[in-house]
Amino acid sequence: MNESLHYSFDDLLTLMDVLRDPDQGCPWDVKQDWDSIVPHTLEEAYEVADAIERRAFGELPGELGDLLFQVVYYSQFAREEGRFDFQDIVDALMNKMLRRHPHVFPEGTLASRRQGVSAAEVETRQVSSRWEQLKAEERDDRQEQESSSVLADIPRGLPALTRAAKLTKRASRVGFDWPDTRGVIAKIREELDEVEEALAADDEDHVREEVGDLLFAVVNLARQRKIDPEQALRATNGKFERRFGYVEQALARSERTLDEANLAEMDRHWNDAKDRERNSIKESL
Repeated sequence: MNESLHYSFDDLLTLMDVLRDPDQGCPWDVKQDWDSIVPHTLEEAYEVADAIERRAFGELPGELGDLLFQVVYYSQFAREEGRFDFQDIVDALMNKMLRRHPHVFPEGTLASRRQGVSAAEVETRQVSSRWEQLKAEERDDRQEQESSSVLADIPRGLPALTRAAKLTKRASRVGFDWPDTRGVIAKIREELDEVEEALAADDEDHVREEVGDLLFAVVNLARQRKIDPEQALRATNGKFERRFGYVEQALARSERTLDEANLAEMDRHWNDAKDRERNSIKESL
């Protein structure tokens, strides 16, 4: 392969066009449609997030390319059906960004510029407020055609934690929210009590419902503290993997397997892993 060769975006669009060609293309790509690609899109987005969180910048161009390829897929489907093409996607994005950044592009054109005020001098709160106002206006335009609900345009395909955060954030803008985190903590305790009641009644459907309510309440706490629940849970998943890996290694050093170890033994190694992590953090400060 000639490493000095740099492909263009037009080359990428041509690649997709050939892959989808019924006569000369790839059988797998030809079979794909809007619905079949969605799971891959979500997976690629998570892989981008994972690479960033691990600071695996060597992997990032490839992961971002995989995510971009999903956009190219959708533009190809739309072009084949005569709906829109990739240029329409770029135009929609550019128009939206120019419209939402009047503090940068005062005339709403790419060539226009703010004069006499640096980015550091622009009031961040005013920018955020204006951004939300413009997004609300765009939602109002869509809702006139679709639905009157303020929650109408929050995608149902989002991960459940992310969608819960977006639903409650949107509701909070119209005053449907606790005034502070104390109310959320009380709600979490209330939902936990209801989980215990459902468990005591041995009603699986009720348990499932109450566990969902508990998770929803916890997401509210994350949102109020400006914590992304997906990122927080991914970090905890990583922490669990590290600590459980330590348990496995500690048992292996003792020439014991997970099946041979009891819970107390595994818990002792788990706590040792926690202590080592804490000490490592203290030493790095």
